[in-house]
Amino acid sequence: MESQPPNIFGNGQPTFQDANSISSPDIASFMSTVFSWMVAGLLVTGATAYYAATSGWYLSLMQGMGFWLVMLAPFAFLLVMNFGLQKLSVTTLALCFLAFAGTMGVSLGGIFFAYSLGSLAQVFAIAAGTFAIMAIAGYTTKVDLSKFGSILFMGLLGIILASVVNWWMKSTMMEFLISAGGVLLFTGLVAYDTQRLKRIAAGVEFGQVDPLKLALLGATSLYLDFLNLFLFLLRLLGRRD
Repeated sequence: MESQPPNIFGNGQPTFQDANSISSPDIASFMSTVFSWMVAGLLVTGATAYYAATSGWYLSLMQGMGFWLVMLAPFAFLLVMNFGLQKLSVTTLALCFLAFAGTMGVSLGGIFFAYSLGSLAQVFAIAAGTFAIMAIAGYTTKVDLSKFGSILFMGLLGIILASVVNWWMKSTMMEFLISAGGVLLFTGLVAYDTQRLKRIAAGVEFGQVDPLKLALLGATSLYLDFLNLFLFLLRLLGRRD
């Protein structure tokens, strides 16, 4: 599922403050909350996907209108989270995030039929290692990665467009190029989004937005980065036997 990370900035373009103006414990606390929720979401997705596949729930839901319900439900929760940021309570937003992760898990139940458990575990480990390295790089680098935002966004649009075109063409070569490009794109997005979240922790002007709400939407961004990185790597490296 190639998805653009949610717009956690609300309306308009924020003006960032110097990260050094805020104490490290404040930044570390915010980022810890972000990563904790991201991991919680991935656990919910993994458990739900496994249950949906092994219980036969996935196959039954893929029949008829159930297919569209499973595929579109995650997007519905993303829209609710983004447009309801100001109105929803922290508890409701957290429940929406977990529901989003759960519906994503149902939609991904098919990977357990397409790939072996050993292959899934190996690719997950590679994705986790890559994510950790790039997250650390994004957190510690002194280079301003915001200037790469437009490039990454255009790359994301290109991947989505190419995927739609190849859905009709069924080209093996294009499938490989899309997968390789997706790995590179979301590897870069991990570092970019991590630095962006660090800047949020350092004091972006958000009015009265609860920091925990921002942490939840930040977790959603990194969750999508990791999940897409994992899925593109799976298309490149995954195997059935």
